[in-house]
Amino acid sequence: CLSALTEHFHMQSESLIKPLMQTISHQHYRVRVDVIQATGAVIQFGNGKSVDDVLSHLAQRLFDEIPKVRHAVTTVIGEWLLHLRDRYSYFHKLIPLLLGSFTDEIPENTKLAWTYWEKIGLQWEKENEEDLKDKMDFSVSPSHYPKGETRPGLGCRELVSRNLSKILPGLCHDLTDWVEGTRIKASQLLYTLLLHAEDHITQHMELLLRTLYQACSDEESEVVKNSVKAAELIGTFVSPKVSLKLITSAFEQTPKASCVMVLAAVIRGSPKEILQPHVTQLGNFLSQAGVCQRSEEVFYMEQLLYCVQALIEVCQEDCKEISFQLMKVLVTIMAIPSSQDLKEKVEKTMSSLAEVQQLESFHCLYKQHIIQLMEWVSVSCEGWTCYSPEVLQFEVITTHSGPVIGETLDDFILVLKTCLQPNKDPQMRLKLFTVLSQLLQKASETLNSQGLFPSYLETVIKDILAPNLQWHAGRTAAAIRATAVLCLWALIHCEMLSPKEILKVKDELMPQIIASMDEDSKITRLMACRIVDVFLKVCGRQFDADKFKNTYTEVLKRLDDASCDVRLAAAHTLANWFKCLKDSDVKSSMEGHVEFLYQELLIHLDDPDENLQKAVLEVLKEGSILYPDLLVREIEGVVHKHQTPIYCNQLLHHIQSAKESA
Repeated sequence: CLSALTEHFHMQSESLIKPLMQTISHQHYRVRVDVIQATGAVIQFGNGKSVDDVLSHLAQRLFDEIPKVRHAVTTVIGEWLLHLRDRYSYFHKLIPLLLGSFTDEIPENTKLAWTYWEKIGLQWEKENEEDLKDKMDFSVSPSHYPKGETRPGLGCRELVSRNLSKILPGLCHDLTDWVEGTRIKASQLLYTLLLHAEDHITQHMELLLRTLYQACSDEESEVVKNSVKAAELIGTFVSPKVSLKLITSAFEQTPKASCVMVLAAVIRGSPKEILQPHVTQLGNFLSQAGVCQRSEEVFYMEQLLYCVQALIEVCQEDCKEISFQLMKVLVTIMAIPSSQDLKEKVEKTMSSLAEVQQLESFHCLYKQHIIQLMEWVSVSCEGWTCYSPEVLQFEVITTHSGPVIGETLDDFILVLKTCLQPNKDPQMRLKLFTVLSQLLQKASETLNSQGLFPSYLETVIKDILAPNLQWHAGRTAAAIRATAVLCLWALIHCEMLSPKEILKVKDELMPQIIASMDEDSKITRLMACRIVDVFLKVCGRQFDADKFKNTYTEVLKRLDDASCDVRLAAAHTLANWFKCLKDSDVKSSMEGHVEFLYQELLIHLDDPDENLQKAVLEVLKEGSILYPDLLVREIEGVVHKHQTPIYCNQLLHHIQSAKESA
């Protein structure tokens, strides 16, 4: 009807726009559909100047919850793009509305939008055939194209490319809108536009990247997902020479996790052969301290990890030339306090890096780079504090490299010797002692994997352990002494500290270990008792009278310890003390001390702990060999006071039997 009255209707159409727009948001969807269709006819057959007055209203209807309303909008926009007389003037305003329907949740609406778009592209191609002649005759399809995507026709691509400069500013503004739905729709549309624009994206890179940095920080996951996909298209269509320069320079000004996220997406979208010349530049950039150590936020480190994963995935064997740089990044990521999940991802990425270099495991990667890694991390060790990232990196390299650390003991010991001096930061020393203790517990699989660690024992004990066993006030100092004692026990327990080595260091260590038996830490007291026990077995017979006296007086105090384990260890140590004294040249001068020891031990035969009673009984049996008559007199003097005289009687019987045997 309107088409037949176009000439007369043209003058009146403008007056209908206002009432139609007042009704376009009517509560009944059928009314909304009719209004949209009527608006389409009024604009098409009336005054085309009213397009600007209705576009914002139609754009709102693309968010309508009723699919038929969105279908009507798509139809109207499609018809305008095909048949509106002034359509060339409105392409930049109408194209975003039609392409916005490509991501409609209803397949029928999506198909309708694509059908219209293909027709529009073909029509524009035909109308501009002369203009496009060269492109139509000599156009070459790109060798690398996003998987799962069909390349739009030439007319569609040209329409977007020629109007992109007018569309992008408004779209980028919508990507930062306060309404969540608008941001999601804008992010979906951005991907569609970039897919059409291809290498024409290059001239809009600064605006695009600024917008993507912000969009990738969005709290709505759908916006982030679409923005990352759009960034991958930058990698596909824009030269890395341009994109990488812009991203790295932007990072220096505003270093954010979103910048790293965009970089990872660009790498992922890039063709291998195009990215290859820039691999070294990327490796050097990512491994800079200003990049990989800029933040300890887990989210930032995750994005950094995705960058490394993208490089390995795209460049494959070409990553060999930046293997060391990538290892620096991965070690740094693993060094931050984070979830076990992230550490597992890092380890998996290391395995992938090893695989593309035909290496068996990530341990082979460490073997390949261990000298470089140790030099990198230790260059500043003179100035380390507990806040230095290098301390955590050092921990990762030494504890995660497994047997490989045994191949670089010169550097390892030098770092410990430098950083574990008493004048260094206490918290840092505690951290490094914890690392050393952890390694010594599995020495054969770590530090001594090559059998070379024993040659460093003298340095470890005299220059590292001994200075840190000295008493200093404070909880941290106590914790350091505790870990130093644990390290010493680990050396003894794994039999790396041989009797020969113990003889060399006994004079230096014995007083400090004896003093450690009075520490607040139960585990320190227990380890100290065990170490003294071992020292007695190895060199106790060479002790002079003072050493015998100092040793037993401190060990005897541990029989009153709050810990059952410490009391039992002390009893075992006293048994060895008696054995050593029996064969010692100073036995005759120790009779008074032995008598005192008998008296104290007999008291402990009444201990509430039955296990300790039995242990003390064994100690007294061992000690009875020294002065049996003296011990008998002591027993007879206290037996009537004992709650459990059975042990006294057993002891008397043991002494009598020993005399008869003799």
